[in-house]
Amino acid sequence: MTSELQRALGARWYTDHGVFLEERRKIFAHTWQLVCHQSELPRSGDYVVRQGIFAIRHPSGTVKAFHNVCRHRGHELLAGKGNRRLITCPYHGWCYDLDGGLKSAPGSDDVPRFDAGSIRLGEVRCEVFCGFVFVNPDRKALPMEDWYPGVEEELRGLVPFIDDLRPVDEVVVEEACNWKVSVENYNECYHCKLRHPTLSNGVLDPDSYDIQPQGHCLRHTTSAAKSDSMTYDIDASDTGASSYSSWYLWPTCSFQVYPGRLLNTFHWEATNHATVTVRRGWYARSGESDAAARQLAELDRETTLAEDIDIVESVQRGLESGHYEPGPLVVNPRGGVMSEHSIATFQGWVREALEAPTV
Repeated sequence: MTSELQRALGARWYTDHGVFLEERRKIFAHTWQLVCHQSELPRSGDYVVRQGIFAIRHPSGTVKAFHNVCRHRGHELLAGKGNRRLITCPYHGWCYDLDGGLKSAPGSDDVPRFDAGSIRLGEVRCEVFCGFVFVNPDRKALPMEDWYPGVEEELRGLVPFIDDLRPVDEVVVEEACNWKVSVENYNECYHCKLRHPTLSNGVLDPDSYDIQPQGHCLRHTTSAAKSDSMTYDIDASDTGASSYSSWYLWPTCSFQVYPGRLLNTFHWEATNHATVTVRRGWYARSGESDAAARQLAELDRETTLAEDIDIVESVQRGLESGHYEPGPLVVNPRGGVMSEHSIATFQGWVREALEAPTV
């Protein structure tokens, strides 16, 4: 950590649509993004669409991912989730197989030099990481283990049954703020005692909270609240279930494991410079712990999530007021809950990505 006083990013980074367009080119086009849990693609042809990309179960059993754009004149191919044996564009009927190759284009048989075999959907990198499907539009991108060293091993250590998880609930929230405002709020607990009383008194011990960089990951750790204060039941005999960990994976995903080994995900979908869709998924072993996961999801929806919406939307209004001047970040060299070293790290990644020359 540097000893120099560090200042927050200026308002323009959060309010300028031109900055957002640069982020699409320089950040989102070269980083790993969460699509879904692999259990949502059980059969050949099952697909899920997220932010211009669809992931689909191939007949071989693997998961492939493609840009959701017809190679003819750009119409979107799929929407939401479903199942297709072939992918047919709803505009002019161009038809692709599950390898992305063009099978037919109405009227093309009479077009000289029309070579259907040379036309393919744009394929993107795809990995299944602890049971979750991630994609990266950059075909030359390094694998997730290089980006987020040690995370898979740590997740599997804390949730040894992670391969048996299934979705049990999802909360989708539209926030009127820049995606970075929401991500920054997530990546510090400096505000927890003041703004999250239920979380700080009935779930976590904020005094033990710390966040440390780990590759392009911010690793959150803390202990559970005192057993007589917990707002839901955990197995007291399971010593490994008495802590909280979170792995924020740059730029728009996070895994959280709450006390009791309850796993959930955050996924930020930046829709423009001033709005973001936040998807919060909850997972449990099929037939086990579903009640606890649903209880915590409902508690979180009514407390922490609602409290955070007020925070991030107020910050966005302040940034757009024309009166904001970047203040100094509270960066303690020793880290800890009252330090914003994680924000300094995140903002450093943003600067590095946007100031890099275009290749």
